[in-house]
Amino acid sequence: MATINRETKETNIEVTLNPYGKGKYDVNTDIGFFNHMLESFTKHSRFDIDVKCDGDIDVDFHHCVEDVGIVLGTAFKQEVYPVENIERFGEGSVVMDEACVTTTLDISNRPFLQFQSPIVGKVGEFDCELVEEFFRAFCFNAGITAHIIYKRGTNKHHIIEATFKSFALAIRRALKKDETLGVLSTKGVL
Repeated sequence: MATINRETKETNIEVTLNPYGKGKYDVNTDIGFFNHMLESFTKHSRFDIDVKCDGDIDVDFHHCVEDVGIVLGTAFKQEVYPVENIERFGEGSVVMDEACVTTTLDISNRPFLQFQSPIVGKVGEFDCELVEEFFRAFCFNAGITAHIIYKRGTNKHHIIEATFKSFALAIRRALKKDETLGVLSTKGVL
């Protein structure tokens, strides 16, 4: 279990993460919709996470969302690397009513994000563009290559929630343990 603290002039964040948990969470970012997405992510990834974020939400939500992604990604990397005896690759498609999103990822120590989604505008007070910012921060700090691809849907809430859940499902599958695998790379190390 990793505990990471990060304090800047814009945010003060503490995260505890166990990637092999039971889906337990205690999330407080003061951003209701973001809390809901992190809780959905936690439930479907089976991670245990505690997230406390105090930030400059009077400015907007950008710093909090991005910085939580940074800290969660850093905690993930601390817990998972060096990569050994896991499936490494994972894929998950999730439907939320009319919406469908697919995530394919590689726990590779080579960060990259391909994010294709038409979501713009807001869900309540939450800027939809922050979804991509969160996943970019998470992936680049966790050492994950992820392709998050919108398939269909019109309801922004459904599309965003399917995005978080598909990422959760893919990462849970990629982390599946198999002691016979060793390091799944011809390099011998990731």
